[in-house]
Amino acid sequence: MKLISKFYALKIPIVLNFSKSSDIILTLQKELYTNMTKKKKNKERRNLNVNALKNNILGAFANNPSQTFNYKQIARYLLIKNPEEKKLILSSLSLLLEEGYIEEVYTGKFKLKSKGGHIIGKIEITTAGYGFVVTDAIEEDVFVSQKNLNHALNGDTVKVYLFARKKKLNPEGEVVEVLERARTNFVGTIEISDRYAFCIPDSRQMPFDIFIPLDKLQNAQNGQKVYVRITDWPEKAKNPFGEIVEILGDPGENETEMHAILAEFGLPYKFSKEVEKAANEINDRITDPDYKERKDFRKTTTFTIDPDDAKDFDDALSVKKLINGNWEVGIHIADVTHYIPSKSLLDAEAYERATSVYLVDRVIPMLPERLSNNICSLRPKEEKLCFSVVFELDNDANLRDEWFGKTVIYSDRRFTYREAQERIDKGTGDFANELQILNNLAQKLRKDRFNKGAISFEREEVKFDLDEHGKPLGIKFMEHGLSNELVEEFMLLANKRVANFIGNKKEKKEKRTFIYRIHDTPNQEKLQKFAGFVRKFGHNIMLNETNKISKSLNSVLNEIKGKPEQNIIETLAVRSMAKAVYSITNIGHYGLAFKYYTHFTSPIRRYPDMMVHRMLYDYMNGHPSKSKMKYENRCRHSSDMEQRAVEAERASVKYKQVEFMQDKIGKEFEGIISGVTEYGIFVEIIENKCEGMVATRDMMDDFYEYDEDNYCITGRQTGNKFQLGDPVKIVVLRTNLSKKQLDFALA
Repeated sequence: MKLISKFYALKIPIVLNFSKSSDIILTLQKELYTNMTKKKKNKERRNLNVNALKNNILGAFANNPSQTFNYKQIARYLLIKNPEEKKLILSSLSLLLEEGYIEEVYTGKFKLKSKGGHIIGKIEITTAGYGFVVTDAIEEDVFVSQKNLNHALNGDTVKVYLFARKKKLNPEGEVVEVLERARTNFVGTIEISDRYAFCIPDSRQMPFDIFIPLDKLQNAQNGQKVYVRITDWPEKAKNPFGEIVEILGDPGENETEMHAILAEFGLPYKFSKEVEKAANEINDRITDPDYKERKDFRKTTTFTIDPDDAKDFDDALSVKKLINGNWEVGIHIADVTHYIPSKSLLDAEAYERATSVYLVDRVIPMLPERLSNNICSLRPKEEKLCFSVVFELDNDANLRDEWFGKTVIYSDRRFTYREAQERIDKGTGDFANELQILNNLAQKLRKDRFNKGAISFEREEVKFDLDEHGKPLGIKFMEHGLSNELVEEFMLLANKRVANFIGNKKEKKEKRTFIYRIHDTPNQEKLQKFAGFVRKFGHNIMLNETNKISKSLNSVLNEIKGKPEQNIIETLAVRSMAKAVYSITNIGHYGLAFKYYTHFTSPIRRYPDMMVHRMLYDYMNGHPSKSKMKYENRCRHSSDMEQRAVEAERASVKYKQVEFMQDKIGKEFEGIISGVTEYGIFVEIIENKCEGMVATRDMMDDFYEYDEDNYCITGRQTGNKFQLGDPVKIVVLRTNLSKKQLDFALA
């Protein structure tokens, strides 16, 4: 908003830009006062124009939207001392009040009037200290300055008072109430003095140290990693008060750091004695009624295919040739819910965790080990209870028939992906024929899926070689071969057909409540930016027709394989997509090009799969539809916990990357720019995928300006440009384990 006012007979107009800070206005007002003084000396006084003064007063309110002013304070703010001119301030305030720009908070005290009232939403705090509130009430995010956060923390649900909107600027507001804390527990390092202690949080999104009274230390020692809970935050206190919940150990020790990562994301790393006791009391014997009630697959060739270090085998495949020449393929899934009744202690624990968590050096299972690695795990040479999906496929992998039900199986062999791949490649070894048959069918299913619009996201997976103390000795990349695709295609088929069996019931007037795995269509703005970026590498994505987007995207993803820009383009492609979540409202799965999709095949490590097992079995036996509200809430919880687990896994990878690079200070590496921000460029080292930042403050050759639309920073004087995807050489400058941070410099 620009307002031009002329005071007295000034020939030069004063322009007030309310998007600038109040310091600029103050400077302008001082200049104004100097000119006014000169006029006094010349005795050329004139009456102050009321409209011009009104605009300046409005500017004072706009630049201080949360403050109240009386007419005297306005006079001081505008450097007006003459009594006659002060009277004009009262007239101007009356006009602004009538026009609805300001409101009288109480007699003689005025405040900028909000045009939008209050909104409720979640606040996201940036590392710079200010925040944005995301809400469905208005389209744009609401900016909240640091001084207007009023004790709100990242992720909190807050009530925000909206200030009067300024032209061409994002809406702005002030937090007036924290309705719900996203979290009250934090991980940090304890610093103890004679009279008090503070916990310095690890999270960069927690900008406040937490005051810990000495009687709440729980015997923690200075410098230890601790897990603390905020207990109080007095209104006038700068820092929250807290207490130590758990002492995690000494910084730098592997156990301490892994437990700290789990605690940081609110994830447990052990089971209570009560839960372990409940697991130990489960009867694992298969009874005569179990055999009678189930379809017997014990004589059908069956095996599992899993990673080398897997211990929980929750899916197995069987294959048999039928008399008509077709193939019977069974996808047999551990019948976890047979052993864990609904509403039991074990079920409640599984629901709270919602998922197993995979850190670089360990798995934190959703279920106690006796269940996950023993009773439910489809171990070789053991009879196991399963919930199965059995398909009849012809030689072209066309679906001819399907069956869902409870089974008992006997796994003949446990394959690793590498062992299965050798038999597919060479055609020799035990069960090589069965594996080649399944691979042939899987590749036809895969081809059909991509022809129908599925998108191929295959990120390179990093794995660390660790010693017995968890120290990283090396980094390797996991291969994704035909054996991986074999398992993947049959699991996808099972999940799709289970969802279709429940969801695609045209004869039902009311759809039955069910849990779907949904993936929305891409955000068009993000997709257009992504398309513009890949065009600079000579690739093209068709955006004019929906059915051509996925095909052209797959074409680009195939073209970049083995090229330096592969990882960056794959990363950006994933970022341009929506996140897959759980919901009872089915909108299909865009990435897989499935109209109906669910998660059925991993009940040992995912709670939604347990819910799907129970719902499928109940509906097959004529039970009524489940509560929509109950299961939508469960979907939301499962999606949230899944995201936490992903973030914890990334944090553990980042920690090990920094630890791996500690002895490489000063060494030079070839890298590729993997991210661009206003603070610098992120560079991923090609040989080991470790990522660090080259801060613009360390780039002394020029002043670099950030171009968000073109993913680059450009030197103001030299014109040097650093763009996402560019190859660069870097030198390792610093490593910071506590912050999981690598600092690079350009070589």
